[in-house]
Amino acid sequence: MAAQTGHFRQFLNAGHAPTLGAAFFYFAFSCAIWVLNGSMAPFISEAYNLTPTQKGLMLSVPIFAGALMRFPLGVLAQYVGRKNATLVEMGGIAVAMLFGYFFVESFNDLLAMGVLLGIAGASFGVALSLGSGSFPPRYKGLAMGLVGAGNVGTAVSALLAPPLAQAFGWQTVYGIAAIGVLLPVVVMVVWAQEPPDRAAHSSFRDHIACLFEKDGWAFSLIYAVTFGGFIGLTTFLPSYFHDQFGVSKVQAGQLTMLAAFMGAALRIFGGWISDHWGGVNTLTGVLLVVTVTLVLCGFAQQSLAATVLLFLVCFAALGAGNGALFQLVPLRWPLTTAVAGSMIGEIGALGGGLIPNAMGLSKQHSGDYLWGFVSFAACSAAMLLMLRVMQIRWTRTWAEKGGRARAA
Repeated sequence: MAAQTGHFRQFLNAGHAPTLGAAFFYFAFSCAIWVLNGSMAPFISEAYNLTPTQKGLMLSVPIFAGALMRFPLGVLAQYVGRKNATLVEMGGIAVAMLFGYFFVESFNDLLAMGVLLGIAGASFGVALSLGSGSFPPRYKGLAMGLVGAGNVGTAVSALLAPPLAQAFGWQTVYGIAAIGVLLPVVVMVVWAQEPPDRAAHSSFRDHIACLFEKDGWAFSLIYAVTFGGFIGLTTFLPSYFHDQFGVSKVQAGQLTMLAAFMGAALRIFGGWISDHWGGVNTLTGVLLVVTVTLVLCGFAQQSLAATVLLFLVCFAALGAGNGALFQLVPLRWPLTTAVAGSMIGEIGALGGGLIPNAMGLSKQHSGDYLWGFVSFAACSAAMLLMLRVMQIRWTRTWAEKGGRARAA
């Protein structure tokens, strides 16, 4: 235990720990806002009497919008600095929450609110690059895993939003969030500093070079399963638990919180173990577990206990996979990690937007969610096959065997 504590202190001393903490808090708050409509979906669905397809659309809009906003925010961060970019984004979040509190009065307004919630979803690449930017390559997997564990904000949202919505009304939750954004703003201003790993004289073409490489698209598609699966399922589960098993709206949020917390916590483990074992090796195990558990979830729709257990295992794998993939990103793009991470995160999150839609269509046209789960499992299996093919070249060029960092 003492040795592990010493290693962790050594890790913290290798970079700027206050910036790491500020990036984590900023990302956690952003994740909580991003999935707010999903957390309150049973209340919103009841208010507007939504069909399964309408629910799927409502849940997917914030995910799609957040995905599309990630890359522009990453480019902005390259020019104004990552810390300044986070402050601009949090100002946008405050405006979005005020819109939700004062102006959402119909389903169409709700879809517009979903677009604005996407502002919070843009935080990913900048948060991870800001938090890990001052750490050397051998620690970046752990640093990114710690910041990425800000995904726990989705669990906090699932835990707190339903009881607040039940007590004060679901629109009031937007107003509470508008006030709450002051906390991460203060933390960022006081404790964070801009890391030194910015390529100040790179051209715009240099910044987006990963868009023109097979590796960039391979990473993005794998992330569409790991992070897309995490955020898509987190958004979908409150409605799924409430509609499929008849639990209360608050209990549905609590069950979702357990799964989301598992995924967020295991992201740290995924980054840590990938530093030692290799990101490719970790992702291989992750994609196999995700494929199997998703198929089993499709056949366990009559058992709440089995479903919860399977989702806990699935989310653990998804979280570890998120940490593993972003252990590899700074090894592949060491000088443009923010933009590469934003591009990968953007396309990856788009995958998450497909999940609520697929589940809604499956329910509406077949009567249950089986084909939604099976479709997602098939995507995971396809990514596993692609990974095993691509890793042959990766481990000959920019990574050691299994996906570990090359020695300096």
